[in-house]
Amino acid sequence: MATFDIEFVFLQIRTKSVGETVTVNITCPDDNETQVEVDIPLDDIKVRKTRGHKPEIKLDDNVIITMKYPSLDTFVEMNFSEEQGVEQVFKMAASCLKTIADTEQVYDCADSTQDELNEFFESLTSSQFKLIQEFFETMPKLAYTLKVTNPNTGVESDVELEGLASFFA
Repeated sequence: MATFDIEFVFLQIRTKSVGETVTVNITCPDDNETQVEVDIPLDDIKVRKTRGHKPEIKLDDNVIITMKYPSLDTFVEMNFSEEQGVEQVFKMAASCLKTIADTEQVYDCADSTQDELNEFFESLTSSQFKLIQEFFETMPKLAYTLKVTNPNTGVESDVELEGLASFFA
């Protein structure tokens, strides 16, 4: 299962077992210091999908890759690994690479080694790698938008919460 699906299931379990609302402290965006306590109805939190997001990425006229969403194993490894930097980014992206297709055939990335996939990523231009980055930035995620009024300034702002950690931090 993709991480956003696991987060949604966990949220639903939490809703049924502990309660249907959660109280979080939100920093008001107009001054970036005032904290406001807000109750969020957990049933209103949904997996938000970005229009135009798709798993196929056309890198150039000859190469199209198909991505898959990060698994829970990938998520845990990325967030709790001591490894840092470009190598870890390549490793995460490689774990989400499903196929690479050129004009002659489709290559299943499950049949490739980590070194081969790293070599593939190292061969990409910065604009091609940006297309892959956009896949991750636009993939579905738990999201909720709430209105917060700063009690000191009276300014009302929209605050976007994304990911499970935002609702329980």
